[in-house]
Amino acid sequence: MSSNSSPARDVEVTRLSNGIRVITERMPHVRSIAVGVWVGTGSRSEHPREIGISHFLEHMLFKGTHTRTAEGIAREVDSIGGNLDAFTGKELVGFNIKVLDEHLPIALDILADLVLHPRFDPEDLEKEKGVILEELKMELDNPEYVVHELFTSRFWPDHPLSKSILGSRKTIQSFTRDQLAKYHASIYVPENLMITAAGNLNHSRLIELAEQHFAGVSGQLPKLPDPPAVTGAEITVKKKRLQQALVCVGVPALPIAHPRRYSWFVLNTLMGGGMSSRLFQSIRERQGLAYSVFSELNLYRDTGCFGIYAGTAATTVDKVIASVIEEFRKLKADGIPAEELRRSKDHMKGSLMLSLESTGSRMSNLARQFMYFDRYHSLDEMVRLTESVTAEDVLAMAGESFQPEKLAVTVLGPLDSVVAERQLLA
Repeated sequence: MSSNSSPARDVEVTRLSNGIRVITERMPHVRSIAVGVWVGTGSRSEHPREIGISHFLEHMLFKGTHTRTAEGIAREVDSIGGNLDAFTGKELVGFNIKVLDEHLPIALDILADLVLHPRFDPEDLEKEKGVILEELKMELDNPEYVVHELFTSRFWPDHPLSKSILGSRKTIQSFTRDQLAKYHASIYVPENLMITAAGNLNHSRLIELAEQHFAGVSGQLPKLPDPPAVTGAEITVKKKRLQQALVCVGVPALPIAHPRRYSWFVLNTLMGGGMSSRLFQSIRERQGLAYSVFSELNLYRDTGCFGIYAGTAATTVDKVIASVIEEFRKLKADGIPAEELRRSKDHMKGSLMLSLESTGSRMSNLARQFMYFDRYHSLDEMVRLTESVTAEDVLAMAGESFQPEKLAVTVLGPLDSVVAERQLLA
């Protein structure tokens, strides 16, 4: 094993004997510990015939191990007042448990058993197909999910990032026990696994426990699909009987680890990150065109998207799109007042600090930082990077990105077409 401490106090990093990284952050003022096992492969690395397998596998790991049933896992976690959860993303899968500090040994035992020793019972597999198909139907009944999936499918055309994390009915029904077991054995290997923990813990003690449970993991990660992500700029309208129309407008953004990423963070906050943002004030407060309107950044290792979402009446879709374009134009033409830049930075810093108050959020933050940056950025460093952004930095980013030929628009709702031709986007 090899260990080192981060420049940030209370963050320590150790590699187990097989190479798995274990990163902890000590929070002595709390009584809980959150532990996560992270897999560095998500849905973007799936072959076309196996779209949705990462998510399906995540479900199956909760269905029982060689020594525990699914009900047994649930009872054990409940008996210590813990919270066990998991999720699948485009570039990673996470399993985590949160418990009182005194229950760390049993918590890690459960988590390791669940992740490393799934039973893959054929009967459970068939049942879970039904569960995930119901999850898919539930999401397809959710207009917000549908419009975002439709937008994503057009924004990265013919790329794995454009595919649904859940998969399709066809792929979900096609998965076999052998297929899942083979995928699990190939992906859940040392170089693709990371353990993070935050809370009232002792790093050395966690390393002892992790070595006991994870030292036997072996294998090499196979070469996975990784085509370059090229963005599209389509205008897409899908008719659906809804009470309102849902609009997504987006442009390409920088990858998650790009040196200029903080300029995008400030720009996102300024445009649609809060109630005082330009889009909220213009579209909701001044014009009354929408109840919900916001912007968001979806950043990945080699690409990104800055997206704006709004729900509006079918008759005002074009007005909403035109208002978004107008805010882009005004920002580039008129610049950013010092007070607005100050407010956006303070909003960012406040949101960041509040988001990292819990052991769970700190545990997840460790995973993201080491997965994408291979190092730890302290809160002070993130605040400093935020403060270093100038108005000129933000305007340069807007000038590069807010271009008519880069804009993608998706509309879902009770309409046949929109007036959003490319010339309107100019």
